[in-house]
Amino acid sequence: MGGARDILCDMSPSAPLAEVAQVFTRLGVTAFGGPAAHVAAMEDELVSRRQWVTRDEFADLVGAANLIPGPNSTELAIHLGYRRAGWRGLLVAGICFIVPAVLMVWGLAWAYGRYGGRVEVQAMLQGLQPAVLAVVVQAIWRLKGSLARTRLGGWLAIAAFIGALLGVSELYLLLGAIAIALTISASGQANGSPEAGMLFPMGALLPSGAAAAASTLSAGGIFLSFAKIGSVLFGSGYVLLSFLRGEFVTRLGVLTEGQLLDAIAVGQVTPGPVFSAATFVGYQLGGHAGALVATLGIFLPAFAGVALTAPLVHRLRTSPVLSRALDAVNAVSLALMASAVLLIGRGIAPSPAALAILIGASVLLLYTRVGAAWVLLGGAVTGLLRLLLAAS
Repeated sequence: MGGARDILCDMSPSAPLAEVAQVFTRLGVTAFGGPAAHVAAMEDELVSRRQWVTRDEFADLVGAANLIPGPNSTELAIHLGYRRAGWRGLLVAGICFIVPAVLMVWGLAWAYGRYGGRVEVQAMLQGLQPAVLAVVVQAIWRLKGSLARTRLGGWLAIAAFIGALLGVSELYLLLGAIAIALTISASGQANGSPEAGMLFPMGALLPSGAAAAASTLSAGGIFLSFAKIGSVLFGSGYVLLSFLRGEFVTRLGVLTEGQLLDAIAVGQVTPGPVFSAATFVGYQLGGHAGALVATLGIFLPAFAGVALTAPLVHRLRTSPVLSRALDAVNAVSLALMASAVLLIGRGIAPSPAALAILIGASVLLLYTRVGAAWVLLGGAVTGLLRLLLAAS
């Protein structure tokens, strides 16, 4: 009877949904290492072991996630949940993958607000911040070939890098790159393709309104700012560094560059998506309400994007227009990461100790198999040791 009951349970409509919840909750708790590690873990679990999709189908879903703004590994999880359990699976997979990281970051944000002013904590953070930049340097180095792989992409990356250093908005740099790519594409196909609009950043419709609202630090304003960022951010999760800096450090002046690096560090050392750093920033801006609305704002566009594109995965993958536009967006994303490292590093590198940590951490990440979590821990310990040596 027990075996028959198990078979009936496996055949019930809720069985795939329960499996989706179980798989992605576990990945959300254990998936350390950033987006590339998340994709590898999903491939191993859901292609090799559980055979939810074939290897070719998995590759199509990875490509589809790259074609829409937002956190790519989270969008891949949402796509896989949709494939396994339909629209309910779409929601459950995304929520289960995101929530563990968000809860951890939320707790760390509370601890940061309560204890971040202590001398020893400040010392650890000062050692951690250049190590965070080293992690982004590693990401730039590894992604340079895939994100700027064409001659047009290379020129767009250079132009975007210069524009970012001159203070041009990240959103306008992305829009400009898309416009150039679509213009260069076959004009008849580009102008007539209904798919081209899918790469248009939804946040372009509300840049000034969101910024104005956020300047009041209301919950609604914080939500709009993060929804805008989540709607236009393509590429690696580390591009988030550039967008958060542009919105909250440069334009609104409500966050310091040190606080921004601390947020990225927390997003990196916890499992799940790096975008959970938004929860940390939201807490700094508006307490628990700020953490909640920042989290909703940064992740909701990913759910919307997957819901719109999930039925069209094959068509998206084979569209030359979207392929050309995506190459342009990826190139700009790489430039934005590089400009953020330079602009933030300019503020912390004048310290000989910070510069030494930045160089040492970069060498370890680029030329050894030491992981990012160990490098970040080493930076924090180095900062604490400097304090203890100075006090002795």
